[in-house]
Parts: sequence; C-alpha cells; structure tokens
Amino acid sequence: MVLTVLNSPLELPPHYDPAKAADIWRVPYLQRAQEAVMWAKKNDILPAALDKQRIALMLVDVQNTFCLPEFELFVGGRSGTGAMDDNRRLCEFIYRNMRSITKIIATLDTHQAVQIFHAIYLINDMGEHPAPMTMISYDDVMQGKWKFNSNLADSLGIKPEDGQRHLLYYVQSLKNKGKYDLTIWPYHAMLGGIGHALVASVEEALFFHTIARNKQVDFEIKGENPQTEHYSVIRPEIMHGADGRLLGRHNSKFLRVVEEYDALIIAGQAKSHCVAWTVEDLLEDINAHNPNLAKKVYLLEDCMSVVVIPGVVDYTEQAEAAFQRFAEAGMHRIISTEPMANWH
Repeated sequence: MVLTVLNSPLELPPHYDPAKAADIWRVPYLQRAQEAVMWAKKNDILPAALDKQRIALMLVDVQNTFCLPEFELFVGGRSGTGAMDDNRRLCEFIYRNMRSITKIIATLDTHQAVQIFHAIYLINDMGEHPAPMTMISYDDVMQGKWKFNSNLADSLGIKPEDGQRHLLYYVQSLKNKGKYDLTIWPYHAMLGGIGHALVASVEEALFFHTIARNKQVDFEIKGENPQTEHYSVIRPEIMHGADGRLLGRHNSKFLRVVEEYDALIIAGQAKSHCVAWTVEDLLEDINAHNPNLAKKVYLLEDCMSVVVIPGVVDYTEQAEAAFQRFAEAGMHRIISTEPMANWH
C-alpha cells in the first residue's frame, strides 16, 4: 500500500451542480477564483508545494468530443451514458480529495481534418471515402480497396507515391505489432473547435483546484501528426514512417511522475483506447526501469468507459483483458467513491 498519509474527504463546494456535469457553459473564472480562495481558507487547504505525500491525477482526453452525447465520439459504454456519468464522478472525486491531490495532468487529443484516421485521407476507385468506423486492414490496402488520397499530397508536403507507400507501410506495421487495424474515426477533437475543449464541469474543477492549491494544471497535447494514430500520450502508434522519419517522440514525463510522486491516479476516455494504450506504454516504461513502480499507479475505473457502438463494435472484453494485465503487474484497480485510505 503506497498511500498512507491521507486527508478526510471534503464536502462538495456550493457552486458544483451534478446535474450540469454533461452541460456546456463558460466557466465564470473570476467568481470561481474568489470562491476557491474562500473555500481553501474554510477547509484548511494548503498550497500543494507543502504536501508531504504527493499524489498526481492524470486525466486522459476528458474532452467534449468524447464525453458528451451530442459530439462526435461519445464514449457511451454498454450503459449508453458512460462518459457523462464518469464526468460527474470525476468532478466529485477532485473536489472531495482536493487536499490530497497535489498535481493534475490533463491530456488533450488534438487533430485537424487531414489525418490518417479521418475519411478524407483515403479514397477508392469510385472516388469515395470510407465511412466512419471502417476498419482498414493491410489486405485492404494491398489489394487496392483503399488508397491514399493523392489530392492531399501538396497539403502534407509529400509526393503522391510517398503517401501511398506510407499508407501501406503503416497498416503493415500495425499488423506486425498486433495492434488494431487502422480505424477511420469521425472527424473529432478538431483543433480550434468546441469538441477539443475540456468538458466544462471538469475544466471548472481543474481551475478551482489550481486556485485553491496554487498549482497549475499540466496540459499535454497529443495526436497532431497527420501520418499516425496517437492513442497513447506516451508515444504514437507507429514511431517512424516508411522513409524512416520520426512521426512522434517517446514522452518520458509520466515515468518521471511515477518516480517522483507517491501515487499516480489515472482516469479519462476511452478505457479501451487512449487510457489503455497510455497505461500499456507507461507499464512498459516502468518494467524497463523498475517494475516495483507499478504499485504506485491507481486506475480509477468508474471514471472511464469503453468504446461501444451497438451493432458495430464493443471493446469491453479487450479493455477488461488489458486492465487485468495491469493489475497482475501491480497496478491498482479502484473506484472514486472508495476512500483513499481503503485503496489497496
């Protein structure tokens, strides 16, 4: 058990309304800042720099595009309301444990229209683009069912033949690594769009934490390279292109967090994809460095949901298998309503 010196849970602050956890609104920053200062004084909340036990909370892609049903890639889980329920539980977890949470890290999936997993990137002989949720296999590309859209070559700064060569190399690399086939996702997490933003209730909770604890949120951007998927915040799906050029970097920040903090708690969306890939990569880094560090990682499972599209795809079993592996490696599977003192 890593967590030993814990504060008792706080009451929820007056401004928090669980009924608005899935709504969109502008956070009234000045008002919330004033309230956070008063709330900190009332509850003896000290600056995070004074924490004797340091706990980091990592939120993976808690953005409108994944968390609200009117947006592009709502993660409903089998219940159909998954991410909305997760938002509420996550906000309440942050508020109740504000004295114990030292640092918050928030990742932001960040895309533009022209990316390898968006429909415009691929085309068939009829001039059609693949529909959302189409799975593109190595055989599909090899047989010419789907090709690189050569009209994008100028936008990407490459030659048309280089685009086709990269596409074939990419799907073959996914196959060789045992990863999911290339998935054509709906246009989502578009940079500059409202879908890219954090869910308002979660943004508000993070802002409130910043003021109350005098600790800036650490934002981490991922997914902007058009030539690779980037589920994990630690590394892209494929590190190098067909020409050998680097498509992304290996982000060692999170291994350092595990090393330097007493605990790292992980929540966010989706459990089956960006959360699972991030934890998988983190575990690989941990095992290469010091396997005992896995015991410092806590997976907040009631604040994450699985990608389920009824009649199309359900990743529940894959997510469960992954999280069972994480637990066997030493990580903890916990829920937000269980007091930290009981976590084991």
